[in-house]
Amino acid sequence: MACTRQQLCDFLDELLRPERFQDYCPNGLQVEGVEEINYLVTGVTASQALLDEARGRGADAILVHHGYFWRSEDARITGMKAQRVRTLMTANINLLAYHLPLDCHPQHGNNVMLGQLMGVTTPAPIDPDDSGTPVFQGSLEAPMPVSALADRLGAALDRQPLVVGDGSVQSVAWCTGAGQGYIDQAADAGADVYVSGEVSEQTVHVARERGIAFIAAGHHATERYGVQAVGEAVAGALGIRHEFIDIDNPA
Repeated sequence: MACTRQQLCDFLDELLRPERFQDYCPNGLQVEGVEEINYLVTGVTASQALLDEARGRGADAILVHHGYFWRSEDARITGMKAQRVRTLMTANINLLAYHLPLDCHPQHGNNVMLGQLMGVTTPAPIDPDDSGTPVFQGSLEAPMPVSALADRLGAALDRQPLVVGDGSVQSVAWCTGAGQGYIDQAADAGADVYVSGEVSEQTVHVARERGIAFIAAGHHATERYGVQAVGEAVAGALGIRHEFIDIDNPA
């Protein structure tokens, strides 16, 4: 089966509702390609390696979490950006990207999917009234050592996390990707541990001084699952082929 480019865009916009967010990049169709979509590839970042893999496999569209045209970046299409856009346009491949809407979706989002991997019950936004804050919270079924939670994440993500602190944890707050700056909100909410993709130098001090454990599990590693779930939802609803391509990234 196949769908049109407009049907794909409409489905994703209805599912992810990008109009709710003040984001750092345009959400939705970023580079226009062929009209008929038979085969959708998903990935975390629209890197040259992902584009080349998708082109080699005959994809009609690529859906990613990290696309192009970020706020405050140089708007000129030169150098690396030009090569990427040239690859898409030469192969007539559509590029679609959703950033915060993909982090925050209550069923298929990066945060909900990571919460499932951690074994968190009833994951929910830490501030339901603020759609621009992509921090979730929930509880483990029973208390466990923070080292055991890190081991669980390491096994699920195939990456050994960085751990700050020790002791038993049950209340968890988290934000995938570069969410380390929200650690104060997690502490204010009474979380025992805050989990994110990245760590900054100051994050360690905040964790120690505010008495909250912290786990950094990798930006790429924590954001592989939302786009896969959305791709599967697209395939089920529109009847097209879907494949996730994981371009390894240790960050």
